[in-house]
Order: sequence, then C-alpha cells, then structure tokens
Amino acid sequence: MLKISIKTTLIAVTALLFNTIVAAQQVVEPANNPAEWSKPYKPFRIAGNLYYVGTYDLACYLVTTPKGHILINTGLANSASQIKANVEALGFKFADIKILSTTQAHFDHMGAMGTIKKQTGAKLVIDAKDADVLASGGRTDYALGGKVSSYTPLKADRLLKNGDSIKLGNMALVLLHHPGHTKGSCSFLFKINDGKKTYRVLIANMPTIVTHEKFDQINAYPEIAKDYAYTLAAMKKLSFDIWLSSHASQFNLHSKHQPGDAYNPTVFIDRKGYDAALADLQKEYDKKVKEK
Repeated sequence: MLKISIKTTLIAVTALLFNTIVAAQQVVEPANNPAEWSKPYKPFRIAGNLYYVGTYDLACYLVTTPKGHILINTGLANSASQIKANVEALGFKFADIKILSTTQAHFDHMGAMGTIKKQTGAKLVIDAKDADVLASGGRTDYALGGKVSSYTPLKADRLLKNGDSIKLGNMALVLLHHPGHTKGSCSFLFKINDGKKTYRVLIANMPTIVTHEKFDQINAYPEIAKDYAYTLAAMKKLSFDIWLSSHASQFNLHSKHQPGDAYNPTVFIDRKGYDAALADLQKEYDKKVKEK
C-alpha cells in the first residue's frame, strides 16, 4: 500500500508540475482583430532589393542579399503561411531568410515569428529594450500584457542598441531606438539601390499611444512620457527619401500602390505625409501628458 501511495503521489506531483509549465507557456492571441490584419495582399517590389511581403495592413518587409535575406515583422500567428507564399511568389527561397527582426514586440508584428524562426533557422535580432517582453511572449508588456502570452516566447540571438547595424551580404540596416509604443520600439534606416538610383529608406515605427492609463500612473514604465518625447523629437529630425511603417495604413500604402501596379519607388517619397503623421502623434502626446 505504501508503494502505491508513493507512486500515486509522484504521479500527482508530476501532473501538477506539467500543468504549471503548460499554463506558463500558454499562448492566446487576442481575438476580434481587424480583418485587414489577416487579409492577404499581393507582394511587390518597393525599391531595389526591398519588398513588401505582409498582409493588407500588417507590414512585413523582405530585404534580399546575395548572402540570404532579412525579414522585418511577421504579422499575426496565422500569417506565417502567407508570408512564406509571398516570399516564394517573388521568386525567393523562404529558407534563405537568415535574419529576423521586428519594429516592436507586440503580437500583431510578432505572431508568426516563432513559427518562421523554426522553419528557417534564422537568427532573431531585436532592440535590447524589448528583450524581456519578447521572452515572455508579450505577457510583461506594460500596455498589452496579461496572464498569458500573446505570441510564442522567444530569446533573441542578438540585442541591439540605438545606432547598431544589422549586416548581411551587401546590406547594413541601422537600428534607431524609438521607444514609447513599446520600451524597445525601433525604426530602421538604410540605403537601397535599384541600378538607377540610390534611395535612403526609413521603416518607421510610428509612436502611437496604446495605453488608456495616465502616463504618471504606469508604474511598469515610469519613463514612458520621456521616451515618447524623445522619439517624437528624434523622428522629426530624420532624413530619408522613402518612408514606410509597421502598418500599411500608417503610410497610406493603399492610396500609393495597387496590386499589379508597375514598379515605381517614387510613390513612396512622401515627406509631407510623414511630417503630417508625426504632427498628429505630437498632438496626441501633448493631450496625453496633460491628463489629470
């Protein structure tokens, strides 16, 4: 009877530990997301060796090189197959993706990252300030966090700080630390040449405000107001030719490009639109800091 009792106890303890581990690793992506986030979109060449491979609104970018490719952002969890199909439709091998990165560690840009990393074996390189949130699968995010992960928890292969570069083949993408939206939100600045002209490209993470709490009440991110102020000031000073963003709607992709349009990088030269977008975000920030 004693042996049976010990065996029963061990089984119970093992089951408890297993259930605890499973609960800790549970991933539940938020429901009722905008349809545009999952809606398919035909991939296309933006400029030179830079391509759009995302969904209708969740922007994912492929930078190709002779030594392999860089993929920035992955959309929701169900976007993995779409991104793979988009990359292959452009004539590239999905397995040639060597580096993965993101503009922010939120589920709408990280959802398929775990799957794509596993499928390709690519190295994940991110802004160091988002490392903790990434490792928790978004659970520890100050605004969108919760009791369970909203995407597969991941450990970055390399952490970057402001001004560091992601280098592969003939490309070097400079990471610009633009915190606020997340603690490690970032943009990427690099040059693209299409054989006729060289373009300075900015993939901007626009500093939208995602929290309903007053800034001075966010104990998990006491420097949030300061970070937003820094980001807005820094982004206004940037120099570039083409600008893109984390969401297609933020840079008016669908008014600039329609599926089937001929290659035309100049439609994305839009400093006026960029400045107007930042001006609106500045107003939102100014209103937020005045909340009492």
